Amino acid sequence: MSTLYIGLDVHKVAISVSVAEGGRDGAVRFLGEVPNTPTDVAKLAKRLAKDGVQLEFCYEAGCCGYGIHRQLTELGHGCTVVAPSLIPKKPGDRVKTDRRDSQKLAILHRSGDLTRVWVPDPVHEAMRDLVRARLAAMTALMRARQQLFSFLLRHGRTYAKGKPWTQRHRVWLAEQVFEQPVHQIVFQDYVEAIFTAQDRRDQLVARIKALVPSWSMGPLVEALRGLRGMEMVSAVTFVAGIGDLSRFDNPSQLMAYLGLVPSEHSSGDHVRRGGITKTGNSEARRMLVEAAWSYRYPPRVAGEKVEVLVRLPKPVRDIAWKAQVRLCERYKKLSRSGKKPTVVVTAIARELAGFVWAIGQQVRPAAP
Repeated sequence: MSTLYIGLDVHKVAISVSVAEGGRDGAVRFLGEVPNTPTDVAKLAKRLAKDGVQLEFCYEAGCCGYGIHRQLTELGHGCTVVAPSLIPKKPGDRVKTDRRDSQKLAILHRSGDLTRVWVPDPVHEAMRDLVRARLAAMTALMRARQQLFSFLLRHGRTYAKGKPWTQRHRVWLAEQVFEQPVHQIVFQDYVEAIFTAQDRRDQLVARIKALVPSWSMGPLVEALRGLRGMEMVSAVTFVAGIGDLSRFDNPSQLMAYLGLVPSEHSSGDHVRRGGITKTGNSEARRMLVEAAWSYRYPPRVAGEKVEVLVRLPKPVRDIAWKAQVRLCERYKKLSRSGKKPTVVVTAIARELAGFVWAIGQQVRPAAP
């Protein structure tokens, strides 16, 4: 059975389609554009599948989501969603068009030089969107607070009695009075914007917690909560961004996927390593880095963490305690060597990813 490799350059309105025939010297043809609708995509697949030809589609991951992938796989065709940042590029190629992009995808797909991304199921994608909504709410809250601080600073109002956003700070805000009525209106508008953003954030967090028990990744989320520094929201954010950890063959793959390994530019006898690569999901990486800060304290199990650990299997509890003992000692050792705190925390986050991978091998997702 012959195989056709189809490169799709997907946009909101139209899809540019190119076909590469099997074999190293197979012909490459540009078929034109088709509307980006399920009906037209189905017609395209039906037209190309004549004479029993096997179809292998590919397109770049982007804002159009995974709808095309799900439709084509349900029709019985192969489909690969490609990581855009890992597509090979020629340094001298300075011409970029939709036609060339689709042809390049078809050729690279035929030669096996494309890197596929993990495609979540619809339920997992919905949870990922909910997590992103919480992150957007947090960003809006921080922006609203910064706008209020800037307004107060312009008018010489600073709070110096402790940390902001405590009960005492809220009382101090309620006592602020401005001579100009317009300034009072602006002040109240900034305060109301903060309260609205807080309510939005809290509602989204409550919905996330309510949906975790029925989520197929719920058991993995509960297991990761056994690690120090990983709470409900951080564990859900990490799992929603990464997915099933069993797809990584070893912890080094997970570390590289998270962008926690150092970059390198070496040639011959000259070895040069730089900062971490910062590839992959940035929010999942940030959750590990934030959790790594908690390992600067001696190993211990807090009271609220005990309630989580008693519900976990013994192998997971052993991994969580082993992580505490090793990473706390590792943090002290790296700090004594004179390294910067940010460098130390990044190194701890990288090793923490290894323990996360080990837990992922013990706890598999439930059936969706």
